[in-house]
Amino acid sequence: MIPFVAILVALACAAASGRRVWFAANATALHPDVIADVLGRTNEPDVLERLRALVATVPDADWERDLLEALAAPPALRVALVNEQMTELDYRIQRWSRVPRVCASITSSAGFMLGTLVLRNGLATDTSELSSDVAELVIRGLVADALLVAAMGIIGMAFCIGAQAEARRIAKGRAKGADRLVERLEALLEEPVAMDA
Repeated sequence: MIPFVAILVALACAAASGRRVWFAANATALHPDVIADVLGRTNEPDVLERLRALVATVPDADWERDLLEALAAPPALRVALVNEQMTELDYRIQRWSRVPRVCASITSSAGFMLGTLVLRNGLATDTSELSSDVAELVIRGLVADALLVAAMGIIGMAFCIGAQAEARRIAKGRAKGADRLVERLEALLEEPVAMDA
């Protein structure tokens, strides 16, 4: 029973940490780096309209739609509205950011605690009636069970730490990509003005 609980705790913590990675990787429907790269390679005058049309067809692209609306605002409001969208993106990227760290602590603590319970329950049994060889096997079996339970906690902790590192890497890339995207979109908005002058 106790090993099953240890496995269940480790799996639950791993699933929660995996969810954090998913939140970081799917903060936006379209990857900002990809859009910025495509916009950087084209000089077509209607590229913003085509981007708006593309974003309108993607149901989950609400952040992208709001960003394009913010960029279409009058210059006096544009900076504030774009900053609002960048704050929204930061919130999306950082969602559940503490979960893997907490889960690593939970799964390792649970593993050691449950391993201690296995030893306590086993050592509380009376082995005085058993022969010394059998009693030694029982105690060795208890130690092996306790180590297995503790190992489940350590494995869960290692997965959570790995998920935290991956989520940080993804979040950092998304934030940089979004900055590049905003810079490129602002440059595209300024190009017609430069051509009119």
